[in-house]
Order: sequence, then C-alpha cells, then structure tokens
Amino acid sequence: MEITWLGHSCFKLKGKNATVVTDPPSPETGYSLGKTSAEIVTVSHQHPGHSFVQGIGGSPKLVNGPGEYEIAGILIIGMTTHHDAEKGASSGKNTIYLIEIDDVTLCHLGDLGHMLNDEQIEELGSVDILLLPVGGITTINATIAAEVVRRLEPKVVIPMHYQTPAFAGELEPVNRFLKEMGNEQVSPQPKISFTKSNLPEPTQIFLLNYPQTP
Repeated sequence: MEITWLGHSCFKLKGKNATVVTDPPSPETGYSLGKTSAEIVTVSHQHPGHSFVQGIGGSPKLVNGPGEYEIAGILIIGMTTHHDAEKGASSGKNTIYLIEIDDVTLCHLGDLGHMLNDEQIEELGSVDILLLPVGGITTINATIAAEVVRRLEPKVVIPMHYQTPAFAGELEPVNRFLKEMGNEQVSPQPKISFTKSNLPEPTQIFLLNYPQTP
C-alpha cells in the first residue's frame, strides 16, 4: 500500500486493486486535491474540511458512516465516536475507519475529540498504521494523541490535522506531538509504502510532505 498525504486529514491510499481517499478537504482550507481520483472515498463527518467528495474524480463509492463495507476487495469498518469530549454535545459525531488494504490494517481516526475508552481500544484490535489527528483545538491535542498511540500500539503512526503553511485555519504544529513522543528528529518524505512484511516494530512515526502532485 502506497500512502500520500493530500493535506489536513486527507490521504490517498493506493492498493493493488483500488485506491481510497480519506476526508477530502475543500479549497477553502487552503489545500488542493489536484486531479485526484479513487474508487472509494471515506468521510469521517460532514464538514467542508473533510467531506469535499466532489473534488475526487473517478466516480468513487462513498463511505460516510458506521458499518461494514467491502468494495473492490477492500474491507472498511466504520465506528461511531465523537468530535468533542462531551459525547458530541458541542461538535457532534465522528466516524473512525478501519481499512484493510493488501493485508495491512490502517485506522483513520477522523476528527476524534476524546480519548478512546477501553471498549473502543479493544474493538479496534491490532492496528498496523494509525492516521492520527494531533493539532488540538477541534480534535485531540498532542498529549492525548500520544496517549492514544501508547494504548493502541500501532506499528506506524502518521500525524495529520495540524498547522501547515498551506492551512487557512488555526491548529497546533506537529512538533508538539513529536516532542510528546520523544521523537523530534523525524524527516518528512513525499510518500511511503508498506506491506505486511516490512512494517516496523516497535512503533515508528513517519511524517509526510504537503504539497503533493497527486
């Protein structure tokens, strides 16, 4: 599976048989999707920064809520969580997605706004790759994000949803999360590929570059 970051919470996940795009952002966020196409698009919640499905070419199938889906040989499981720490009282619901591509299990946490409880940790099970919001303000902050990593124990962590020069809003920088993890010397790279056999152990953090040419 090849992973490219398209900004904010949007990733292009390219498998052998199909491509998934997660949480496509609208142009008002400052990010550009370019000429990105996919067979599947996942949306964690209905916000312009996460649900600009019309920006993705190829007439993709839309996955936008909890449930179990199998599309083009890719298994996706959506789990209901919340966008805030008050059980959705202020910001509503959020969907976490477990996505299995080429025997690799990836978890996209969307705009998670709270620490995962024991039941949710158990339900997620063994996660190979974790796409993790770290920018605070509208999601979990660096401290809670680091605790999520310690509890889930994924093999790979890729931070998302943090402040960049391109982003038009306000979030915290990724450096705060890296400091919490005691790993501030991570060099960004344009894209990264994983198979079941080359996943690192113990947990390793990877940063991806924006902008990209999809």
